[in-house]
Amino acid sequence: MAEETTTTHFDAEDTQKDKYLTFHLAGEDYGIEIQYVIEIIGIQNITDVPDMPTFIRGVINLRGKVIPIMDVRARFGIEARDYDDRTCIIVVNINSTEVGLVVDEVSEVADIPESNVEPAPRTHKNSEESYIQGMGKINTDVKILLDVHKLLFSGEMQDLVKNLEEQ
Repeated sequence: MAEETTTTHFDAEDTQKDKYLTFHLAGEDYGIEIQYVIEIIGIQNITDVPDMPTFIRGVINLRGKVIPIMDVRARFGIEARDYDDRTCIIVVNINSTEVGLVVDEVSEVADIPESNVEPAPRTHKNSEESYIQGMGKINTDVKILLDVHKLLFSGEMQDLVKNLEEQ
């Protein structure tokens, strides 16, 4: 019996391995590891907060919890566009910190084995490169796989999260 429990435990851990939630942003396909995704919600009223970095749109009240909202387009320096009925907020949780990521459109959960992930190409653009974990290949498509830790916990974002936790 104990062996069955152990096997089941390992199987449960492996169900999220190599799985990415994919989404569109400015005509490109991106992915984040599914293990960090709590839920996907439609765009809703975002409360503006003064003195925030430009990529932080504000906060939302999600079932009684205040969650900062990051516009991923703005984080990458991509031209803004109006939100529409396809715009979504991907709520992620890392180290007990929840943040909403605004993306143009969520696609699917894709299985991208490690063997199909290549390192990000070297470029002179430091802003986007630092958030890229790798390039995932699915048939003839390429998904830009983001490092959620770097996206959420670099520079200004780390200070914001610390301030919200202290409140």
